[in-house]
Amino acid sequence: MDSVIRIEDLSFSYTKNTPLFQDLSLCLYPGQVAGLLGENGAGKTTLLKLIAGELFPDEGTVEVFGIPADRRDPEVLGQLYFLAEELPSYSVVAETYARTTGVFYPRYRHEMFLELSDHLEVDVSKKLTQLSYGQQKKFFLAFALATGVPLLLLDEPTNGLDIPSKRQVRRLIPRYAAEGRTFLISTHQVRDLEHLIDPVIILRKGRVVLHASMDDLQERFSFVVAPEVPSAALYAEKVPGGYGAILPGGGKGEVDLELLFDAARTEPEAFARFLEKEGV
Repeated sequence: MDSVIRIEDLSFSYTKNTPLFQDLSLCLYPGQVAGLLGENGAGKTTLLKLIAGELFPDEGTVEVFGIPADRRDPEVLGQLYFLAEELPSYSVVAETYARTTGVFYPRYRHEMFLELSDHLEVDVSKKLTQLSYGQQKKFFLAFALATGVPLLLLDEPTNGLDIPSKRQVRRLIPRYAAEGRTFLISTHQVRDLEHLIDPVIILRKGRVVLHASMDDLQERFSFVVAPEVPSAALYAEKVPGGYGAILPGGGKGEVDLELLFDAARTEPEAFARFLEKEGV
């Protein structure tokens, strides 16, 4: 299967003596809803900008649909949509913005945009500047889905959304991924993406410390809550009812993304050694 995104030996820095990425490699394929997890400053937004062609690698390659992203090929740009966390603010009627901007995306469907906006309860007769941040976020999510692009890059898409809106978004994304569209979604709010993402990618200090499918994680690890810290625990932390723990060997409990993320964040060296031993 041809990759949608292929990154090989990527190096990038904002300042000469402080590299953000060194020798980073990553591949994503059609229909995946990949979760890009990491603390603030881990490089999530930068990586999305490199894929979108808004930043250029110092070394290595970033390819989208087999074409280097830094070429900013119009055909490629018409096949991806990057929804940044910081939203543009235009004093223009929302529907007018969607109709006029949609022409840059060959598969854009205005009827779908209107249906999605209605579903997300966004008043597209108002100017974007008249909408709250949460309403603007839902507007751009509706527009992103209506573009029909096969690749969507979403940076912290649930920030600013209330609980019902987050639930709506979690239901919409799998529906469009089933059409073969690929999503790369960055977040540090891990709970917002549980039961949605596959594979899981964890960034820490500019490195991919984990890239694995949910099935692979389920087969190799057990996620349990115990009254005391299990002696074989790779990682454990205090939770209601005892200690949440990650154990070697699969078969117990659903993958706990927040626990997994905490393990990669707080004990990175021990976590990396165990992953290497387990072949993850």
